Amino acid sequence: MTTDTVTSSELLSVVASRELAARRTVFAGIGLPTLAASLAHLTVAPKLEIVYESGVCGAHPSHLPETIADAVLITGAEAVIPMPTLFGSVLQGGHIDVGFLGAAQIDKWGNLNSSVIGDWHHPKARLPGSGGANEVMASSREVFVVMRRHDQRSFTEELDFCTSPGPDRALADGIRPLGAGVTRVITELGILAREGVGEELKLAALHPGVTAEDVKANTGWDLQVAGDLSVIEPPSADELALLREDVDPERVYLR
Repeated sequence: MTTDTVTSSELLSVVASRELAARRTVFAGIGLPTLAASLAHLTVAPKLEIVYESGVCGAHPSHLPETIADAVLITGAEAVIPMPTLFGSVLQGGHIDVGFLGAAQIDKWGNLNSSVIGDWHHPKARLPGSGGANEVMASSREVFVVMRRHDQRSFTEELDFCTSPGPDRALADGIRPLGAGVTRVITELGILAREGVGEELKLAALHPGVTAEDVKANTGWDLQVAGDLSVIEPPSADELALLREDVDPERVYLR
């Protein structure tokens, strides 16, 4: 435990990294997922293999990449494969334990919106869209989502648009995905979790000083609370030192 001032990025990265304990392969995007995966590799998951959408598998970069196509990812990597092979064989072959995704909106079933806010034809904001998120959602054994914002606009009863349907929604449309969908959502208020198909996301853990009522008030559906609700251990001095001095000393993503 530490009394240092901890930023939002540091808090989310440390907590997300702990969730990767005992995982073997992670499909990570740039930003917080890369921070979390890199820290996990140094702490709770030393055998973790990090896979990037650009086709880099088992990356061992000398410093953090700024994009998924950054050349630093290729040097020392276990393999670099074509994207059709990555998505068609690695992902759809069921070889990814955890896929990391972000989103502008999430609902109680773990469906994600990263396309538009507001009406599709007249949106308030148009977002990057799916990229590889649909394949990651459908084929990873489970999906972790890191959300910087936890409020009723982001955690909503009904999405403005469904970019990446979770397994419950996919099954309702006659599609059988490989994985369990979203099983963890890490935010500044706590952790929401579910085991898989047929379960809603529930409040599983709180950050110190946050109450279940705080989280429920900032969630757009009637959030259920787990019977074994726990309190998250704050980032330790060792975790912060590794994150600041080894993982991202140049503050590429830490802010």
